[in-house]
Amino acid sequence: MRLEAENLAGERGGETIFSHLSFTIGTGQALVVTGPNGSGKSTLLRIICGLLAPEAGEVKLTEGTQIVPVRAACHYLGHQNAMKPALSVRENLLFWQKFNGGEALDIGAALEAVDLAGVEHLPFGYLSTGQKRRVSIAKLLVSHRPLWIVDEPTAGLDKASEARFAELMREHMRQDGMIIAATHIPLGLDGAISTTGNALVRSLDMAAFSVEDIA
Repeated sequence: MRLEAENLAGERGGETIFSHLSFTIGTGQALVVTGPNGSGKSTLLRIICGLLAPEAGEVKLTEGTQIVPVRAACHYLGHQNAMKPALSVRENLLFWQKFNGGEALDIGAALEAVDLAGVEHLPFGYLSTGQKRRVSIAKLLVSHRPLWIVDEPTAGLDKASEARFAELMREHMRQDGMIIAATHIPLGLDGAISTTGNALVRSLDMAAFSVEDIA
C-alpha cells in the first residue's frame, strides 16, 4: 500500500497557509509532521483523511494498481476524543468497532493494551483526561484499518502511556500499517529502520511549505 500527496495546498479562514507540499509513504512506514502552531499540521491531516478538501493538489492511496478510498482505509484521531460522555467505555468502543468494521482486537484486549483493563463499564465522562485519550487510542485497535492519521496523539498522556503508545505504533508498522502523526514532541519512533536498512520514519516540517517562506 502506498499513499502519495502531490502539490497540496491548504487554507484556513479563506487564506492559504501552505502550498507545494508533496510526500510519499508506503507500507510499514510513518510520517511525523512537525511545525509551529498555525503552520497547518491539523489542516494537512484533515485533508489527507478527506475531512477537508485541498485548495490544490491531490492525495492518492493505492494497493498495487487499485486506488483505495482513504476514508475507508484510515483511522483518524484528532484533538477531540470523539466519544459520548454518558455512554460507557465499552459502549463507545463498540460503536466505533461496528462503525469502522474490520474487527481486530476485542474491547477487553484493546483496553488492556492501553493499561485500562477493568474500566469498560464506567461512563466515559468519569475518566481523567489521560484515561480518555487512552480510550481513544484503544479505538485504533478494536477495528483494523491500515492507515493511522493521528493529531497530537499523546496530548494528556504521562510518560508511561507515551511509551506504551510508541510501542503500539511500532507494532502497527511491523504489521504493514502506515502512520501519519502531527506532533510537537518526540513520539518515540525516531531512528527506526527496516531490515534492509531503509528509514521507516520520515519527518515533514510544515514551516518549509508555508506561503510566507515560499514567497
